[in-house]
Amino acid sequence: MKKGFTFIELMAVIVILSILALLVMPKIFGRVEEAKATTALIQIKNLEAALRLFYLDNGFYPSTEQGLSSLVEKPATGRTPQHWRDGGYLESRTIPKDPWGTDYVYLSPGTNGDEYEIISYGADGKEGGEKTDADISSTIKPQ
Repeated sequence: MKKGFTFIELMAVIVILSILALLVMPKIFGRVEEAKATTALIQIKNLEAALRLFYLDNGFYPSTEQGLSSLVEKPATGRTPQHWRDGGYLESRTIPKDPWGTDYVYLSPGTNGDEYEIISYGADGKEGGEKTDADISSTIKPQ
C-alpha cells in the first residue's frame, strides 16, 4: 500500500495556506511602513542631537546652505564654525538617508519659527501627503 497525499488533500492545504496569507500579509506590510516612520523619527532625533552638539561647540546652527553635511565636514561657506569638532558630530561620519532612500531636508530657520527643521517627505518623497506619504519633521510628528 502506498502512503502519501492525494491531489485533493494537497489542494485543500494550498487553499488554506492561501487564505491565511491573504489575512496575514496586509497586517505585516502595514507594520513595515509603520517601522519606516519610526526609523525616520529615530534618525531625526539622532541628527537633532548632533546639531545640538554643533551648536554647543560653535554658538549657532548650520545654515540651510551648509546643511546637514556640516555635521560630518567643516563648512567652507557661510558662517565658519570656529570650534568645529575634528571627526564631525556623527559617529558614522555620513548623513543617513531616510528609510525610503531620500535625503533629509534641512532648513534653518525652520518653517514654524524654530531654529532648524529636519524633514523626511515620506514614502512618496514629495512635500505633503497622507498615511505612508505623510511628512515626518523634527517639529511635526506623523499621525
